[in-house]
Amino acid sequence: MTDSAAPAFDIKAFLARLPHLPGVYRHIDASDEVLYVGKARDLRKRVSSYFQKTPSSPRIGHMVARVARIEVTVTRSEAEALILENNLIKTLRPRYNILFRDDKSYPYLMISGHSSPRIAYYRGSTRKKGQFFGPYPSAWAVRETIQILQKVFRLRTCEDTVFANRSRPCLLHQIGRCSAPCVGEISAQDYAADAQRAARFLNGETQEIMGDLERRMLVAAEALEFEQAALLRDQMGALAKVLHQQTMEDTDGTDTDIVAVVSASGRYCVNLAMVRGGRHLGDRAFFPTHADGDSPADVLEVFIAQHYLESPMPAVVVGSQPLSDPELIDLLAESVGVRSRFLSRPQGVRRAWLEQATRNAEMALANALTESGARSARTLALAEALDLDTDPLVLDALQVECFDISHTAGEATQASCVIYAHHEMQPSLYRRYNIAGVTPGDDYAAMRQVLTRRFGKVADGEAEMPGLVLIDGGRGQVEIARQVFVELGLDTWGIVGVAKGEGRKVGLETLIFADDRAPLVLGAESAALMLIAQIRDEAHRFAITGMRARRAKARNVSRLEDIDGIGAKRRQRLLARFGGFSGVASASIEDLASVEGISPELAERIYFALR
Repeated sequence: MTDSAAPAFDIKAFLARLPHLPGVYRHIDASDEVLYVGKARDLRKRVSSYFQKTPSSPRIGHMVARVARIEVTVTRSEAEALILENNLIKTLRPRYNILFRDDKSYPYLMISGHSSPRIAYYRGSTRKKGQFFGPYPSAWAVRETIQILQKVFRLRTCEDTVFANRSRPCLLHQIGRCSAPCVGEISAQDYAADAQRAARFLNGETQEIMGDLERRMLVAAEALEFEQAALLRDQMGALAKVLHQQTMEDTDGTDTDIVAVVSASGRYCVNLAMVRGGRHLGDRAFFPTHADGDSPADVLEVFIAQHYLESPMPAVVVGSQPLSDPELIDLLAESVGVRSRFLSRPQGVRRAWLEQATRNAEMALANALTESGARSARTLALAEALDLDTDPLVLDALQVECFDISHTAGEATQASCVIYAHHEMQPSLYRRYNIAGVTPGDDYAAMRQVLTRRFGKVADGEAEMPGLVLIDGGRGQVEIARQVFVELGLDTWGIVGVAKGEGRKVGLETLIFADDRAPLVLGAESAALMLIAQIRDEAHRFAITGMRARRAKARNVSRLEDIDGIGAKRRQRLLARFGGFSGVASASIEDLASVEGISPELAERIYFALR
């Protein structure tokens, strides 16, 4: 069901027509911008509450005053409404909803499905072959766990192409971090057993594994297999050290998430700590936007709803406050098909976890408040210098995109686009564009191509328009940008060129506008110019690193092709076998000769040509 209303004259009639059914509602302003998305068990009661009582916060009051119409969608259940609500929030990012910015997926530790399994850091779908453990709160937590598995179970971490072509053990075997299944230093059966024990360790069966190692050590000693007994003794010692260091050990191995919410100076921090297989894996702090005026229980509820619709839900979720909607966990369980329980008054070790998560949240928020004050002040200075809207909500959502072109004498031309938003750079949103079909060294043509590709999507309604577009260059580059925007039917007001000053010194730049505004020199003491220079320099750095990587790849391929006897097919076989040019360059003559089509004489020629 979809309907609309103008609150000035027919809101009562609209509310009277709403059903007593679950669904999702959207508050929309006069310019058709979705201001807020919410779910309701009873649409009539929930939507009516916005217009029948004092607003719960100044933010909600400000939002209600802008509502021009309301759209509702009836759903079959509240769980279905929960899913639809969060999908709409993720897609529309309404300015009055509590939003958690989390651009990266959570990492996992993977034990591959090979006959000699590999352990690896992994992001992505967990539906492929292998075992996946996690998610982990950070890349550091995954890598720390991999180091533990290397020390205790000596599992391989090498790529399959390297594993398949080893002729002798690598350095990791020499320092006791790998049992070298690649060259038969351990039997396939024994290695597979170690991989199974590693999986059991990750699942929390640490005491069982310790007992198993002890029994195997005693059997080996009685059989006078002292070398094997010593190896098992060392494994026990390494595992005992790990268990001793893990001071926050679980008592039952149940997977648990701990979510602590704290507030200060009108801001919130949500700290998520993860326990998997009885091991505390660390935590991760989130800072929601648009949460002023909401209660800690509201923030906790929104975080849990948004987080667990996209991330696996553990058996137990511990929260620092009771949920405002006690049925939320059951709704999520119904949606994702996982049974879980929520605790707001944990006991024993879970209480210690919650206390630690709360302390970490308080420290993270204190640091963020100190840093964000300085960052938001720079954004405000930028807005004031360029006559942008200085409303705090608008500034927080302000997105600045900066474009730069990089090449070496016309070779491997690349364009970069870096993004500044929410008062900081957003590396996960950066983009590189390979430039083709232009005269080498023609920066104007390269800039035209990248801007057409980027803002053609804006003109087609496939992407949003940033609040400010910075161009690394002077009048010529800005004129190209102006022409592209005019051709696409876009407003040119937000285009600003950053022309380098004398000697390219930071602080001497001149800002060039695409409209009739006069050039602007802010001066070396300007906080706005320092921010613009930072964004511009980041675009330059990102463009150069991309260009150099592209150039190196092209030159490496050329080095192979320049060797007499290496054509396209042999080059492809070599690169596939050794996982890229660096693998080919480090391979021995014997390894090179093992590739189909590579004779011993040609292998020797390749070996010396790449030295």
